[in-house]
Amino acid sequence: MERQIAPLAALAEQFGQLPGIGRKTAQRLAYYTLHMDEEKANAFANAIVEARRLVRRCELCCDLTDRELCAVCRAANRDSSVICVVEDPRDVMAIERTHEYKGLYHVLHGVISPLNGIGPEALTIKELLRRLESGKTQEVIMATNPTVEGEATAIYLSRLLKPLGVTVSRLAYGVPVGADLEYADEITLARALEGRRLI
Repeated sequence: MERQIAPLAALAEQFGQLPGIGRKTAQRLAYYTLHMDEEKANAFANAIVEARRLVRRCELCCDLTDRELCAVCRAANRDSSVICVVEDPRDVMAIERTHEYKGLYHVLHGVISPLNGIGPEALTIKELLRRLESGKTQEVIMATNPTVEGEATAIYLSRLLKPLGVTVSRLAYGVPVGADLEYADEITLARALEGRRLI
């Protein structure tokens, strides 16, 4: 007797493609979804479709937004002379939770990783260089994660940016090596911002 139910297996397979979701968790999520009433299931599906349709990159900093510019880039009270470069939009949220940083951001959407076939051209480096052409930026803070790839990306960027006459600094190592910024607590991130150093 075949126990495999094709639509349920297909749903579990889709959940299994999400990061951090193993086979058993994917199956639990699929069964949970089946028990939703039709209204909730449709709202869940529509939220995915709407997010895919409406969320895009900010035209200035490449963070995620549903408008032309994100909330940080639209804010008049931000210090436009400082740009904090991060790997991922979740890192912007993590730094914002500290309430310590008042400058702007630039999201790379990844790091240089030759082993994974990711070179500088796959990141939003051209967009960052374009922003610096105005001459308003005085400092760029490298806030990539303290991993081998994050360090390599920060060093690569610092070599590109220093000839442009901007100060390039790096987050201090209050953030543990091998950790992701999105999981660091506010105090650790605040200390890392305060103790940043030149590269």
